[in-house]
Amino acid sequence: MTLPRRDMLAAGLAGLAALSSRASAQDEASMDNKAPSHAASGTPVASDAGLPGLELAMVADAPSNPTGITLSRSGRVFVMMPRFDAKVPFTLGEVMPDGSVRPYPDEATNQPDPKNAQGTLLHVPNGVMDREDRLWVLDAGLPDGSGPPMPGGAKLVQFDIAQNRILRVVPLEAGTTATSSLNDLRIDIRDGRAVAYITDQGQDGHGAILAVDLASGRVARRLARHASTESQKGIVKVVENRQILQRKAEGPPRPVQGGANGIALSPDGRRLYYAPLMGRHLYAVETASLLDPAVSDAEVAAGVEDLGEKGMTGGLITDAKDRVYLALQEHNAVGRRETDGTITILATDPRLIWADTFWITPDRWLYITAAQVNRNPDYHQGRDLRQPPYAILRMRIDADPV
Repeated sequence: MTLPRRDMLAAGLAGLAALSSRASAQDEASMDNKAPSHAASGTPVASDAGLPGLELAMVADAPSNPTGITLSRSGRVFVMMPRFDAKVPFTLGEVMPDGSVRPYPDEATNQPDPKNAQGTLLHVPNGVMDREDRLWVLDAGLPDGSGPPMPGGAKLVQFDIAQNRILRVVPLEAGTTATSSLNDLRIDIRDGRAVAYITDQGQDGHGAILAVDLASGRVARRLARHASTESQKGIVKVVENRQILQRKAEGPPRPVQGGANGIALSPDGRRLYYAPLMGRHLYAVETASLLDPAVSDAEVAAGVEDLGEKGMTGGLITDAKDRVYLALQEHNAVGRRETDGTITILATDPRLIWADTFWITPDRWLYITAAQVNRNPDYHQGRDLRQPPYAILRMRIDADPV
């Protein structure tokens, strides 16, 4: 079904109410005692639950929330597990055929080392494959999940997956602040250009966009404290029938903050779509303005387009038809913004708990992670309600990847 933007919220709430009857966890007690029904293998399986459209591709027996995902052309599956705290044993992994997840490229590289911050992985929230099937991962440089990034720790790391080795490290420290929390990544290497775009959601909700010239290594921090990259005040976000608030063991509940989070690139690479984690609108900006040092910050800000409401989302991705897919976290759903601005609800599934990162494969499968971030201890007075293994879902689409 296709909905005008003005009707999306009402329709989404109705869909959420219908979905509630199918959800595997109605409240905290059921989340404590009832594990979701998952397959026991990492190999693709047929749909056995939820509405038509999504199927369980695999389950990942990961040591922490797999927020990010990307697949190589040969079908290798890489997942990214941010270090929400120092106890996470590794932050970048590869999903094996049996569903187990092993450190990638190895355990040693996943051990934070202040003396070798450029050569070790500290806190990887996302990664992507480029057109040459090389893996790029974003390291936010936060080995404890918060606080100032470790000196030298914020970076892009390029891997040769055939030899399982690091090819290149691109420092990002010039574009970060003491409260940065780098979150999502797009790489665009083609037609003589080699650039990267990164969202910084900010630990304090003050976000920004980083534009990186991969040829020179130049990093430009753009749209800092602009309304489009800021955590929006007064937003109420509901996942699994519960408002998302920070409920730590000490102190009263506090609103969650999250600035610029998901990003997507138009097929021609000329337009960047993005949105705050805590915000309902989608924004776009011309990539040329982000990259050009002759364009002032004020001129970049003046070129931002507010594309209207799209729901509360995590990750974004575009297809070759320039449609933006939406991880609709409040509704356990995959949505899509059509080129005319309407929102299509493609599928909902109770297993899609905290819909996060998308990836589109050349054979037109759209993959998405169910990251269960809403079940983290910070939202439940220190109780860990996550239930591994983590579901990775997929559905067929009618377009190629960008």
